[in-house]
Order: sequence, then C-alpha cells, then structure tokens
Amino acid sequence: MTTSIPSAAELRHIPLRPFGRVVEAPGGNARIGDIPVDTLARWTEESRVLVLRGFSLLGKQEFADYCRRWGVVLKWEPGEVIDLVVEDNPRNYLFASGDVPFHWDGAFVEADPRYFFFQCLDATAGAGGETVFSDTTAVYRDADPELRDLWARISVTYTTEKMVHYGGEVTERLVAQHPGTGVPVLRFAEPLDPAVYKNPVSVHVDGVDGAQAEEFIASMAERLHRPAYCYAHDWRRGDIVIADNIALVHGRNAFTGPTSRHLQRVEVI
Repeated sequence: MTTSIPSAAELRHIPLRPFGRVVEAPGGNARIGDIPVDTLARWTEESRVLVLRGFSLLGKQEFADYCRRWGVVLKWEPGEVIDLVVEDNPRNYLFASGDVPFHWDGAFVEADPRYFFFQCLDATAGAGGETVFSDTTAVYRDADPELRDLWARISVTYTTEKMVHYGGEVTERLVAQHPGTGVPVLRFAEPLDPAVYKNPVSVHVDGVDGAQAEEFIASMAERLHRPAYCYAHDWRRGDIVIADNIALVHGRNAFTGPTSRHLQRVEVI
C-alpha cells in the first residue's frame, strides 16, 4: 500500500493551551519521515510540545533510526527505546502507577537530551496518567527582576542512588540558556520523598541560607505547577509527541485505575 506525502497546506495545525501544537495529517497513515527534520524541529522549538496525529507508528528499531536523523540517540541500559508501561513490581517510580514529580530527562547523564520523543502504542481512556509539561521559559519570563537575580545565584545539587548506568550526584545552575533560542530556562527537579517513591532524589540548594532553601524548593515547585505554565497531555493511541527537554520540565499525573498504556521513548542529545 502506498501513501501520498502530505503537503504543508494539508497538515492541520491546532494550538494547545497554554502552549503546544497538534499537527494532524489527512488520511491517518502519513509518514513522519516525509516531513523535513528541520521543519519539525522548528515547530517543536516554537511550540515546546509537538503532538503528531494521523501518522503511522514506527517499529522499535525504525523509531530509534528515525530519531538518529535528529542527532545522537541516548542509549540507556535497556537500549535506545524505553518501553514505559505500568509494572506489577516496578523497579523505578517511572513504571509505578503513582505520580511522577517534575524533572528534566538526563539529569544524571553526561549530556542533557535536547529532544525527547514518544509514540503511544496503547492508551486507556479516563485512567489518568497524563504527561504534564511545564514551560520554564514562561516561569522565568514572568518572574520579577529581584527574583531573577536570586535565581541567578542559585545552584542545585541532586543526589540519587547509582543504579547501573544512572544516578549519582550532579550540580546544576538553576538558570541556564536554551541552545536554540538563547532564552533563559530553569533546570529544576522536585525532590522525591523516600517514603513515597522508589529511587528517591534528594535536593540541596546553594546560594540561599538555611530555611530559605526549603522555602525556595516549595516556591519553585508551586510556580512550575501553576496552570498558566502547564500542559497536560491525555494520550491517545497513535500519538507521536516531540518535546523540548531544555525548555520544559515534565512529570506525570497518577493513574486513577487499571491501564494498558504503553509508550515508547527515545531521547536525542
């Protein structure tokens, strides 16, 4: 069976709120590889989250090979493509049914991924588990100058148990610069309470004194969770999502019931 390549005029662009974009292709069986990478990268940079619908899903190796067209694919211990499913006996909180606090991918690896890609092989309607993205560029933009000055002095150290290839300790400046747009971004991940999450993450703040550190963590988490800065993606089978891992932090709402959801994820440096 042959498919025609959709023209730019045929693709339907639907803005999401408060940020993000859905691009729908006619016919339901378009090929993502037929759209120039430069075009998709520009749309992702503009929108932060790009949701593609009406495009055929890729086989596992084909998915990794396609992502290689964008750059170097990050290889984890299980491989280049990570299957995200809820497990009965999860080895990590990512595979549990609870929520996932805000973080950016690759905090404990040598190079932060620029993009991350998902494709949804299966989804359960009404079962929760939405992936939540927070636009740190907007959080920084809306902060007053005094607060920006404080943030510029802050470094944050994250520590988690070393498991095979992942974990250890890393220190990041809170304010960084987006490599594509040059705008300020925030490198912040929420601490993970060991009483709640497997593989907890501790957070130590430098640049503020004593009790101010706890106040900073609570305040930053509250800002990032404000609805004005968050887009929650409710997955549909067949969704392909490309997200800007530098501009955003992301997490997941808890599942509210049994789910068959199956996502595959690839990260590109």
